[in-house]
Amino acid sequence: MVSLLPLLGSLVAVVALLIVTGSAACFAQDVATLLAEAAGLYDRWTEPFDSLAYETSLRGAIALWEHALTLVPEKDVPTRIHVCNRISRATFELALGYLSDPAEREATYEEGKDTALAALELDPAFVAARERDGFRAALRAATDVASIFWYGNHLGQWLDFHRFTAFFGGVRDVQASFERAIELDETYEGGGPHRSMAALLAQAYFLVGRSRQDAVAHFERSIELDPTYLENHVNYAECYAQAVGDDALFETLIATVLEAAEEPNVVAAHPFYNALAIDRAKALIRP
Repeated sequence: MVSLLPLLGSLVAVVALLIVTGSAACFAQDVATLLAEAAGLYDRWTEPFDSLAYETSLRGAIALWEHALTLVPEKDVPTRIHVCNRISRATFELALGYLSDPAEREATYEEGKDTALAALELDPAFVAARERDGFRAALRAATDVASIFWYGNHLGQWLDFHRFTAFFGGVRDVQASFERAIELDETYEGGGPHRSMAALLAQAYFLVGRSRQDAVAHFERSIELDPTYLENHVNYAECYAQAVGDDALFETLIATVLEAAEEPNVVAAHPFYNALAIDRAKALIRP
């Protein structure tokens, strides 16, 4: 009599494989759906930008990305980095544009900082450099511009609530992040690495052993890279021209922003940040 046990064993194995692969496909589909829905909520270009409505969309996108991250397999490193970067970027916008309570802002910047760090820790170059030479060396060895850029920005904002940490090394970590972002892709986010470095040097130059004047080249490079990113102009006006008393430069920069505010195509290039920049420019106008 022929034993049916080997056949049954094979059938069990096949069924188990179908269950596993089916579950994996289901998870993959779920993640793809969540990411598509989040991207749709985060889209600021398809429809006219509505600042008030965008807060709700932004919170919804963050929730979807956070849920998706729990479903992405550990071995799918590129997707995990992508989702972490999206969360970090969106939480920065939420804190910058919509949160007024200091404790809530601090917590959100900390969340964004930690999420960006989680992305960096998936980078073998970052991990190897940290083990070999320490954390700041790891920042200078990171290979993903989005991870390093949003880490530096969140850290910089978070340090406003932690001045002791800022004075004793934190600001230099921010500097290392922006220096590396410039090396990786100076064009990222409308000249963002130069814009962020410029703001850092204009405001905290004494903590990193630099001159405030060193910020000028970075401000001007950010404008050269993307003149439609109006925050490049406003930061230059507020953080540098106003601080050094250069009235002519200040007035030119603010006038440029206010003129651009009348150009729908310019404003629509970076809807969220340009809306904030225009409001800041108007608030900076002297009576």
